[in-house]
This record gives sequence, structure tokens and C-alpha cells, in this order.
Amino acid sequence: MPSNRPLTMLVLACYFKGERFMKRAKERGAKVYLLTQQKLLDRPWPREALDDVFAQANGSPLPATLNTVSYLMRNIRFDRIVGLDDYDVEVAASLREHLRIPGMGETQARFFRDKLACRIKLRELGIPVPDFTPVFNNEVVAEWIARVPAPWMLKPRSEASATGIHKVHSAEELWPLLEAKGDGRAFYHLEQFLPGDIYHADSITSGGKVVFAEVARCGDPPFNVAHGGGIFTTVTLPRGSEEERTLKAFNEKILTLLGYQYGASHVEFIKGRDDGKFYLLETSARVGGAHIAEMHEASTGVNLWQEWADLEVDLGLRPYKVPERKSNYGGLLMTLAKQERPDYSSYSDKEVVFHAPEANHAGLVVTSPDRNRVESLVNDYKQRFVKDFMNVLPNSNKPSH
Repeated sequence: MPSNRPLTMLVLACYFKGERFMKRAKERGAKVYLLTQQKLLDRPWPREALDDVFAQANGSPLPATLNTVSYLMRNIRFDRIVGLDDYDVEVAASLREHLRIPGMGETQARFFRDKLACRIKLRELGIPVPDFTPVFNNEVVAEWIARVPAPWMLKPRSEASATGIHKVHSAEELWPLLEAKGDGRAFYHLEQFLPGDIYHADSITSGGKVVFAEVARCGDPPFNVAHGGGIFTTVTLPRGSEEERTLKAFNEKILTLLGYQYGASHVEFIKGRDDGKFYLLETSARVGGAHIAEMHEASTGVNLWQEWADLEVDLGLRPYKVPERKSNYGGLLMTLAKQERPDYSSYSDKEVVFHAPEANHAGLVVTSPDRNRVESLVNDYKQRFVKDFMNVLPNSNKPSH
């Protein structure tokens, strides 16, 4: 990039998110352009930080996006292309490959988007993952289900969170389900159901090294919340605990093996209820959703969106410096709400530092130097959320991005 012109960045967002990223990139002197979908044009994007906003037809396929961005490239010299959501990561990688722009390419991005590709690679490298099989071939599937006892999880290979997952209890249930997928069957894999507690590590990587990481444990598994309704909760792990040390090391090993060089990441783990071992569940090359970033900012003072923007702006120009951080604890609650704008007036404890702004969602972040206080508040608020706010939509398993 010539030194006499500002860095120019194209940000892809198929959901409304990443305002702090855009603002930070603009503060750092970059020209920032947003490409989103028509249905999101009226959302409160930080237009003061954007040099222009472009929108495609809702659900535009990749070839259309390639043509759109190639057309924009005639008059705008993009130096960076950044995908903010899981669904944007692979599109951004394809655009970088096509336009020969630095950053993660399609092969590497696939490990962060394709659950089957990720599991095959990491299992080959000795990383523990729940037992799984592709579902391309009937004989292979039959052999696997004869060996691995039900229930099983039929998972989309490239969806986010718990979207599209089926819990299957028998072969009689599985075969018609696979048949009903038609040609879409090849975009799924089958996995052993492993009961246990869910954890997540949220990181910043620079130069192939994890330079910042926070680890937390969820309450109810996200699958149960997404498919049965409930309150999503997560709380920072005790600092210096064996679980925290183990998961930070596990997280770094995974990101290193996948060759992740720079950016934000969100990695999920499960601790098996029967054997007490940690297994990898998901990887993603983006900031965690559902306001996890706000929880970590409340407890550490570090905003993952802003740090990611700094990495993109400084790439190849100067080394990344981790900001000074606090070591408090954070807790998060999120749920679909009966009210369009929930009333939080009765949730007035001094530890409450953030209210989720989305319509028809209720969410809070709490923080304190005392983890017991955070956990107590989260447990208390969870029960109150059920009565005050919680709404369950029939047959809805879409996550709150």
C-alpha cells in the first residue's frame, strides 16, 4: 500500500454488528466502506465512520458478490477486506483470493467455517473432538452408527451457533432425515452427542501468537437454548484456575495448528460429563456473538472489535501491542423477549454495565472484582428473566447474531 494514501478497507456484514470495529478503523485513519444487504440498510450503522455504504440484494450468491466488489474495485483501491460474521468469513476469503488482497484465503478460512474440514484436520493432528463421520456414503454412515451409540447430532457444516442442528435418537429417525436433505445432505456431518458443560475462549492473535485471551463457561448449552428456549448465560472462569490454564493452552494450540495469523477468534469447547476431558466443538475467525465482546470489555477493559481493527490497520506496518487490562469478572445473560423494548429498571445493581439494544431481546452484562458476586447475580437474574422477559418462538433455532 502506498504511504501517501490512506488504507482503504471493505467491511462485509450480513448481520448488524461491528460498529466499534468500523469506528476504530476510521479513528486510525482508514477509509472504511461497508457492504451489507438491502434489508439492513436502515439499521443504525455508524455512518459518520463510513466513507460509503453499499447493499446487495438479500441472499446474494457468491458469484454476485464477486462481481459487485470487482466492479467497486474499478474506482476504489481496497487494501483490506474484512468479514465480520461467520457467514462473511468465507466470502471475504474468496474476495481476497479473487482480487489478490492480503489476508486469510479460502483454504485456511474453510477450517474456520466448515465443521467437517476442521474436525478431520484437527483429529489427524491429535486434537480431541467428539466422534464424527461424513454423511456422503450410506455404507460409511451405517458402519459409524453401528459403532457409536445414539443419540447423535446431525450438524450443518457451515452454519453458525446451534442453527440447523438436529438431535437424532435412532437409525430409524436418521435415514429419513438424511433422505429429506436431498442434495443438501452433503453439507452436513454426523457427530456423537457428548453431554457436558460448554466453554468458550475469545482471543486476539497477532503474528501467529495468541496475545490476549479470555475464557468463560456457559450455563445451559447453547443448543438447548436455541432449540428449547431459555436464557443464554456465560461467566468468566476463575482466574489462575486449572480450567482456565488448560483451556487457554488448548485454544492456542488449536489456533496455531490451524495457522491463524492475526485477528479475533471465538473457539468453543465441551467438557465431557463422563470423562472430564475437554473436546473442541467449534472454531470461528471473528468476534463472539450475543454481546460476549461487551462482557469481556466490562471485565478487562479490552474491546475485541477495536483490537481487531487495530490489527487490520497495522498489518505489516508496526507490531501489535496488547493494551493494559483489568482482571475483573464478567457475566452475560441473553434471551428472546416478549417485549420490543424490555424494561430493566428493576435490574439496578451497580454491577450492571450494559443493556442489549436489540428489539425483542433482553440482555445484560454484569462485572465485579468478585466472581462469586457475578455468578450470584447471573443466577438470580436468570430466574427473573424467565418471568419478566423470556419468549420462545415455535420452531425457531436461529441464533441472535
